[in-house]
This record gives sequence, structure tokens and C-alpha cells, in this order.
Amino acid sequence: MSVSKQFVIACGGTGGHLFPGLAVAETLHERGHEVLLLVSEKEIDTVALQAHGEFRREKLPSIGMPSILSPAFPRFLKRGWESFSTCRQLYGRYLPAAVLGMGGFTSAAPLLAARQKKIPCFVHESNAIAGRANKLSARWTDKVLLGLEDCESSFPERECIVTGTPVRRDLGTPLDKGAARAAFGLDPDRPTLLVMGGSQGASGINQLLFRSAPMLREIGLQIIHLTGDRDDNLAAINYQREGISATVSPFHHRMEEAYSAADLVVSRAGAASLSELSHFSLPSILIPFPFAADLHQHRNAEAFRDAGAAEFLEEKNTDPEALALLIKNLLSDERRRERMALSAAKVLPRGAAGRVADVLEAAALIP
Repeated sequence: MSVSKQFVIACGGTGGHLFPGLAVAETLHERGHEVLLLVSEKEIDTVALQAHGEFRREKLPSIGMPSILSPAFPRFLKRGWESFSTCRQLYGRYLPAAVLGMGGFTSAAPLLAARQKKIPCFVHESNAIAGRANKLSARWTDKVLLGLEDCESSFPERECIVTGTPVRRDLGTPLDKGAARAAFGLDPDRPTLLVMGGSQGASGINQLLFRSAPMLREIGLQIIHLTGDRDDNLAAINYQREGISATVSPFHHRMEEAYSAADLVVSRAGAASLSELSHFSLPSILIPFPFAADLHQHRNAEAFRDAGAAEFLEEKNTDPEALALLIKNLLSDERRRERMALSAAKVLPRGAAGRVADVLEAAALIP
């Protein structure tokens, strides 16, 4: 019988860090452990955690790292030191058995403080290429946990374990396709395209779809378009003008419905979104956010393309006609989509939250 322990997970700042961290926290909680979440001061963290009162949480003042020559760099150092000092005090009271950082500079101070206190600590990198924060944090950790095997080359001197990227528990399992489409007021029998741009950078994808719409009308598809928080009215007007059946909203809080309704997805290539596409075995057209740090979304998209799970388009080289033609070809070729779906299901390991929890428990020497 396992012994209850206390764990710390630093996972704030973006949905790509927060939601996988929550998935690990839920698994540890189910196994009888206590979890303290270290998050950022951003609104996304506050809103997402409203439904998770079972976890203690502390906000850290960390911010992203600017250029060393930037006037913001002294503030970055000051906030980092404040976060480090806060973590040292917390660990003195909370006594964690292990600390997990899910990436970004919200993780850096908690991991450094853990190393100084000789607490086992780990960093998880979801992307195909590591970001600056994780390359730095990895120096202080016992092992690096990876979403994709491609990322091992980012940590040549560290021991790496490929765990996959944890998927948030509330996504559950795929729903009946007809019932999922009915939840959006759509025809249960028509081919359905899901379009989503993630928490940042949705505008470029939105504009491509708006200009592609006149060429998509003839194939009788219907669209679920999650536009982000600015383009929803414009999208609704555009599809109505073109006579395309569509449901449009800035976001959708029951993403298992959106994924289950879709035959094909047009998406950015953030690690969290890709882990969900893999979880739901969905073929996709990936258009990476062109300004992502270190072009990590490009590397993520290449990994999915090379596995046969997705088509990869660069935003700057993609015109509406090419996108419309690719959508038409994929929606008219069910066997091709089935092959892509099988590849999507295999490209990332399943059960990632459990694997990460296993590593933390082993480090805590739980029988």
C-alpha cells in the first residue's frame, strides 16, 4: 500500500503548461497524494483553476525572459529572485517529496529552489525542441521528461524519459460523432471541419479560412470554428454570406465535443493541442504559429507530418486556394484520413499522466 506524499507541480503561464500539469496533479490526487500547484499571475491560470478546489495553489511573480539588453531584463531578474525566495519558504513548510516543472520560466525558480534543498526534481518538455527556460532548468533536475522522442537532442547531457504529454482529464474519451455534432446544432451526417488557433496566434488561421470559404462551399461541409477572442463575429458573418453551415465561438469549454464531431482539424501546432489531437486520433492540417519561440511549433508539426498524422503548411507560404484544395482532398478521401488517424493515435505515448506520476512516486521512494 502506497504512502501519501506531498508533491509540487509548477505549471502556470500558458494552457500548454497548465493543462498537462493539472492532468498529472489529478492522477497523483487519485493515488492519495497531496499536490501544491505553483502558477503564474495570469488570468488563464486563475480561470482554469476555479474548478479545481482540491489543489492548493500559490502564485509566483515570474515573467518570460526578455533580451539581456532589454530595459525589462532587470525586472525579469527581480521577479525571478522573488519567485525563488517564495519557493524556498514554501518548501520549508510544505516539505514536498518531489517537484515537477512543466516548462516556461514559472518552472525555473521552483526547480532551482528544489535543487538547493536537495529535493528530487524533474522538468517536462512537451515540444519537439526545448525552449530556453527548460534548457536552463534541466541543469538542476534529476531527469528530463519528454513529450516527443525528437526532443532528446535538446538535452544531450541529461537522462531523458519519453512519457508523452499528459492530457487533461476533463477531455475524457471520444463521444458518439452524431451526438457531438448535434451538441453544436449541426447535421450528424455531413463532413465536419474543426478550426482552432489556440490561445495565441489564431488570427492568421482565421484569415486563411475566411478567404478559403468561397472555395469550400461546393463540397457541402460544415464547420466548427473556434476563433479566439476577437474574430467570432466576423467569422459568423463570413460563413453566413457564403452559405456554409457553421457554428462559431471564441472558445469551447467541452473540447471533447468538438474533437468528437470532427472529421478533420485545421490547427496551430502547440504541444497541448497536438497531444489532444493524438488522444482523439484526428487527422489534421497544421499551420504553426510563425512567431513561436525557437520555431518550436514548426518542429512539432514536422514530427506529426513525418509520422503520417498531419499535413504541414507554413502560414507565409499558404494561399487560400491551396488550403481549400487540401481540405477538399482530405474530406473526400476517407481512407487517407483513416491512415492519418491511426498515425495520430501512435505518434505520442498514451497514459502520459500516469507515466509522469510514476516517475515522481519512484523518486519519493514510495513502496
